[in-house]
Parts: sequence; structure tokens; C-alpha cells
Amino acid sequence: MQEKAHKIRGLYAVTPDEENTDVLLAKVEAALRGGVSVLQYRNKRADHKLQTQQARAILPLCRQYQVPFIINDSIKLCLTLDADGVHLGGDDGNLIEARARLGANKILGASCYNQLELALAAEQTGADYAAFGACFVSATKPGAPVAPLQLFAQAKQAVGIPLVAIGGITLENAPQAIAAGADAIAVVGALFNRDGENGLSVETVEGRARQFSQFFHV
Repeated sequence: MQEKAHKIRGLYAVTPDEENTDVLLAKVEAALRGGVSVLQYRNKRADHKLQTQQARAILPLCRQYQVPFIINDSIKLCLTLDADGVHLGGDDGNLIEARARLGANKILGASCYNQLELALAAEQTGADYAAFGACFVSATKPGAPVAPLQLFAQAKQAVGIPLVAIGGITLENAPQAIAAGADAIAVVGALFNRDGENGLSVETVEGRARQFSQFFHV
């Protein structure tokens, strides 16, 4: 994608901490077949070399399915691969500097935790979406601050960029986050893993992606 024309909406898949690249690619393609609208590469267990290899391998799949490919944390890796954007947490760098490095056509997302003020600041500094969470208990980040669902309604009145719900999203609670005002739901464990650890089959990943995606087509 050369132009930033994609509005963040729907199932925002975040890759699991999978060290086997072949397994990761199979899961990612299954999720893409199931209707993912945005894909973020994140692998906290991999070193920089493996991260680069895996992200480079995933990029053509996202191009094939015309899904924006977002890199977690690393502006450098995003620019090296010419990915579609980057997602930054509170400790991952200044958003103004990030926008300057990325240019106008890359997607810039920001973790805003449970603070409306961070979302307002993110919008003012050029972010394309704000992510609130953890909305529910998260196996990926069990110590994450809780973002009450009513925060989305408040943010809708004050912020003009899309809002992403993160943290503990499952097929059971996703409708609550969407009803509260989330434009997109970021999902890791409930899409790719069982109980946060054991991998799901490719068929199950695709099926779950379809189920999550259907919440935005009713």
C-alpha cells in the first residue's frame, strides 16, 4: 500500500510470539483468509534478526490480501521493509518525531492505555488511531491498566480518529467493546492461541477470524 487510504476498522490481528516462522506464516495467512482488516507484527520472544525475517516474510501476504501491515514498536523496521505503518506504546518514542520519520503516508498508531488525554495528544501529533486497553483481563499483558468501556463513548465525543480496543478480547466479549464505541478490536490469544499458550489449528484460526470479522457486518 503506497497511500494511507485505509480507515482502521474491524478485526485488527496481532501476531503471537511464535518462533517457528513457517507456523507463523500459516497462521497469519489463515487469519487473512478469515477477514482480518489490519495486521500487526509483534513477537516479544524473537531477536531483531528473527523479527526482521518474519516481518519480511509476512509483508507479501498482507500485500496479497490488501491488508495494512503494521510493525509494533520499531519505526526503523517499518521503514526498512516499507511496511504500512507502526504502532507505538508510551515508551516507544515521541509521536511527533515518529510522524516526521514516517512521513505523511504511513499509518501511526498509539497506545493510550486508559487515558483520554493521551488519545487527544496522539491525534494532535498526527496519530491515525488510538488504542485503549486492557479492556478485559489479558493473558498477554496481565498487569496492564484497565480501560473501562465507557472510555470509548467519552473518546468518541472528543477524538476524531478511530479507536481500537485491546486486551483480553474474545468472541464472547468483543460485541461489548464494539457496542461501547470501538472501531476495531485488537486480538492475539483468542485468534491464534488456546489459553494464551497452545497453538490453534490453521482451520480454527481462519474460522475465528471470520467470527470476529462478522461482528462488523451485522
